[in-house]
Amino acid sequence: MILKRLRFFIVVSLLLQCVVAHSDEPEEESLYDKILAMDTLLFNAFNDRDLKTTKEIFDPDLEFYHDEGGVSDYDQAIENSRRLFEANTGLTRELIVESLYVYPIVGYGAIQVGKHRFCHPENGEMDCGVFDFLHIWKESNDAWTLTRVVSYSH
Repeated sequence: MILKRLRFFIVVSLLLQCVVAHSDEPEEESLYDKILAMDTLLFNAFNDRDLKTTKEIFDPDLEFYHDEGGVSDYDQAIENSRRLFEANTGLTRELIVESLYVYPIVGYGAIQVGKHRFCHPENGEMDCGVFDFLHIWKESNDAWTLTRVVSYSH
């Protein structure tokens, strides 16, 4: 009986040591959290009309596919963003977080799929639409850039 209790206390004490040792180590941020943070950074820049941050997040090799607007590259996407920001229409974007899925691309980065809501004032009321998107993110030296955008269901 004493031997069983001793074994029990040894096992419990070893488990507690493992838990304490593990809790001292910083938890690695999940891929989902990293991409969610990049999405937030990008669309805070969009909502704030911050072209500088937008330029930093868009990869120089960006390809932007829009079901109604066609295909654009980095320079065209930046110019389109600049014109939109200068027009100051009140357009804002909000991620529908519960629709967000993130998948790894081994050796490259991640796929982000979800829905977002764009709203703008019209005739004294907010006019909103929910649309689908797919983003391809590239990671290089712990920095993330957006290389592909597919925006559809408009």
